[in-house]
Amino acid sequence: MAIPLSYNLRNLVVRKTTTAMTALGIALTVAVLVAAFALVDGLRLAFEASGHPLNILITRKGSDSELSSNFERRVFNDLKFKPGIARDAKGEPLASLEMVTVISLVSSEFPDGSNISVRGVTPVGLEVREDTQLEAGRWFTPGRREVTVGSSIAKRYPDAQIGKKLKFGRGEWDVVGVYKSDQPARNSEIMTDLNQAASDFEREEVLSSALVRAVDEVAHQALINDLSYDTRLNVQARPEKDYYAQQTSSGDLVRYLGTFVALIMAVGSCFAAMNTMYAAVARRSKEIGTLRVLGFSRRSILLSFLAESLMLSVLGGVLGIVMVLPLNGLTTGIGSNVTFAETAFQLKVSGDAMMRGMTFALFMGAFGGLLPAFSAARKQILTALRQI
Repeated sequence: MAIPLSYNLRNLVVRKTTTAMTALGIALTVAVLVAAFALVDGLRLAFEASGHPLNILITRKGSDSELSSNFERRVFNDLKFKPGIARDAKGEPLASLEMVTVISLVSSEFPDGSNISVRGVTPVGLEVREDTQLEAGRWFTPGRREVTVGSSIAKRYPDAQIGKKLKFGRGEWDVVGVYKSDQPARNSEIMTDLNQAASDFEREEVLSSALVRAVDEVAHQALINDLSYDTRLNVQARPEKDYYAQQTSSGDLVRYLGTFVALIMAVGSCFAAMNTMYAAVARRSKEIGTLRVLGFSRRSILLSFLAESLMLSVLGGVLGIVMVLPLNGLTTGIGSNVTFAETAFQLKVSGDAMMRGMTFALFMGAFGGLLPAFSAARKQILTALRQI
């Protein structure tokens, strides 16, 4: 005969202070773990959702990023007419020569400044990024010191507002517009005219990369192979989506650190749950003896106390998830070890993260309640009834 769960629920309600303190310890542990998952999942989604499936990023062979790539104009002129590259309505190849550099901007989060990517592009570069649309203002005018900033930059940096000026290169640049892309990582860049930026940074001939659009999926892979194995060009070509996905490694340290902190807190929470349950066993010796007299088996008592510990962990897990929910959608930024610039992204408290947090809470409850449950089940009837 099993002990009804209502017995355990009443015990938790009667001992509300002890219940609350133990649940809070578990909740804090779950909150740290889920917050770490939310941060890493948000970063992963920001990069994995970026990049057009038919776009190919071309850099100099051996370079890990656009920033470290020395890509020459003559190479671009040789490759932009390769078979398999899509063309626009005028018959021109959808191939964009680009230059990437970083500047420092200050904000309330980074008073000492944070690295932000500046991308010099041609009108074709905007056409290749067809998902990128103006949110406010206008696009920069070629030949002028004007920039159009990504929506994430505009939200987080006071100097990157329409009508203000940014100082980099040889002078000041007017902020004339804000753009927004369906691909989150693009919103963390500042765009300007390629030739003007190249002139300011004295890089007229040696730039950073090329972005080309393939005709279809078959041509996409064939074009990557053709470019990569063309010894005259000395370039490496990769899907644009793969390049962005590579940058998720920036979140590895955060994930490992968050998990490590959560594990340390979990040990403390397990001992707290164990201490709570041991105290419950000591205080309820007469109850345990009475339950045995009434015919409940040792197995029923063990399962009852274990169920009570699991109830505590469920309460703590739910509370921990509720504590983290306000972080969902919060925008923050992280430096990339690939681009050496900050990428803004939103924290994502996903169903998967919540499920992992709840599973972790149940594990803590089971581990913390198992030994006290054994202790309760092994009590002798007469010994238990004599204890006060």
